[in-house]
Amino acid sequence: MPEESGRLEQNKREKPMSALMLAMITGFCGGILWSGIGYLAYLFHFTSISPLVILEPWAIGNWKYTWLGMVISIIAIGIVSIGAALVYYAFMRKMKNIWPGIAYGIVLFFLVFFVLNPIFPSIKPFTEMDLDTLITCGCLYILFGLFVGYSISYEENELSHEYEKASDEEQEQHS
Repeated sequence: MPEESGRLEQNKREKPMSALMLAMITGFCGGILWSGIGYLAYLFHFTSISPLVILEPWAIGNWKYTWLGMVISIIAIGIVSIGAALVYYAFMRKMKNIWPGIAYGIVLFFLVFFVLNPIFPSIKPFTEMDLDTLITCGCLYILFGLFVGYSISYEENELSHEYEKASDEEQEQHS
């Protein structure tokens, strides 16, 4: 009888997602969350930059300034954020506190506002932006970096702890 209960569907464990897949989901969700909050900041005039800037270099027509353009922009930022999360996963996932994520957000901010600035026509040069926009966007990037960094590092730590626990149990069974 105990042998049969081990085979029942309800007693089987679900195979967990890989850390890489979790990093991709974290990046996508982080991009959607923080660009959505960025859109709210734009609506309340905390920043002069809306998520629509991601469509400006590539999309033709006025449709990009409608609600559909905003939804597509937020989803596009989520997709681009997958890449940012994968970079964090590749190089910084083993770091265990919040500071690497915050630093990563600051690096992303400077990358977008200095290096990639010429790609986006509606973003003024860094020195010409108002202080409200700089502070709001800086905070959003820091929060994105913190969200992605801490989530990925936490999951990596949990998976390694789970792996060590399974390894210890296996060694006990062989002893």
